[in-house]
Amino acid sequence: MAKLKISKKVSTAIINSLGAGVVPRVGVEQIAVGREKELNSLLQNLNDIAEGVAAFRFIIGNYGSGKSFLLQMVRNRAMEQGFVVADADLSSERRLAGTNNEGLATYRELMSRLATKTRPDGGALISILEGWINKIQQEVAKDTGMRPNDEGFDDQVEAKIREVVAYIEDLVHGFDFGNVIIAYWRSYRLDDEELKNASLRWLRGEYNTKTEAKMALGVRVIIDDDTWYDYIKLLAKFVAEIGYKGLLVLMDEAVNLYQISTTVTREKNYNRLLAMFNDTMQCKAENLGIFIGGTTKFLEDPHRGLFADQAWRRRTKESRFATQANVQEYMGPVMRLNPLSTTEILTLLQTLTEIHTHHFGYSQKLTTSDLQEFIQEIVNRLGAEALLTPGEIVRDFITILNILQQNPEMKFAQLIHDPNFKPSFGIQGTANRDDEAAEFSL
Repeated sequence: MAKLKISKKVSTAIINSLGAGVVPRVGVEQIAVGREKELNSLLQNLNDIAEGVAAFRFIIGNYGSGKSFLLQMVRNRAMEQGFVVADADLSSERRLAGTNNEGLATYRELMSRLATKTRPDGGALISILEGWINKIQQEVAKDTGMRPNDEGFDDQVEAKIREVVAYIEDLVHGFDFGNVIIAYWRSYRLDDEELKNASLRWLRGEYNTKTEAKMALGVRVIIDDDTWYDYIKLLAKFVAEIGYKGLLVLMDEAVNLYQISTTVTREKNYNRLLAMFNDTMQCKAENLGIFIGGTTKFLEDPHRGLFADQAWRRRTKESRFATQANVQEYMGPVMRLNPLSTTEILTLLQTLTEIHTHHFGYSQKLTTSDLQEFIQEIVNRLGAEALLTPGEIVRDFITILNILQQNPEMKFAQLIHDPNFKPSFGIQGTANRDDEAAEFSL
């Protein structure tokens, strides 16, 4: 077997994240199993976005099926390809619309998580703006032979900046957005920290009143709960104009919209989502991709899910041809994640075993037969009709590897056949779980 090539940082992230039941931000390609068709379909969307169109996809599956994992895979690929990426988990405080700035809270989270290839951990807004300004300065110096301190050099730079701003001024709120970009350039040119901070605050949606923004920047509008999505479209157009492939927005945990108890508020969020869907599907937005991760009930529940609205049902219901032929359709707006096969789960466990032994520097002791026995034990405990999802078994498998590494006298078979190793349905929040999938405890 070829020696595993993985850094300590990445193996630490994988083991710690999976052991805590969350998807690692780095190293997901090391543990990618199955999902090739799904990933290729989403990568095709990236190609389309880079060509100037827009894309909108729902990634639908039960808890633990790999929605977050797939979104993380696409996030990493998009940054590698030259996209700006922003991601956020929806929650009771972060929605698409609300009565207490919940939509604006989502926008602020997306802006704080703005990431690029050179700033993969987020907070990339400043580096995007200053990298662009530096690039223009280099172009002016090359084209004119002037130096930054020469008279007229800054005027040439500003002229080029205004060329880009002109492309977005015709869009909704584009004029004010452009003015703030110009203000940022001037703060950079004059080394004016106060003006720079004011520009960044405005772009991040941090002004609470129009009066405050006008005093600081001379603009008459602010980004608020009603308009934040318009500025996402502006940002997508802007980053595409300055050299990136486009903007990819990833929003996970859409089940939190389904769980909104107030009908009026829930429908307000679904209507905002519909406007985003229509904009992208009808190419009213450019260079923008929006991928939403949600559960089956979020989509299909006839009372509280998207299917409760005929407009949504018409747009997202599977074609009868795909249903009759019993095949998966990968290019539609809804991508459903089917369970991995037993063979794929076995491959995943083999990979995790290899990473774990490499990370802690011990000899690999578990055999393929041991891993098959582990999977069978889970099937026996849950019942043969249960659909195994990666999230149901990975966390506990990491725990088993940790226990065996820390207690070398213990036997694998003894551990997994212990009567205390059993499904635990009494977890907090099970009533809200879409599929009430079992979790395991040791």
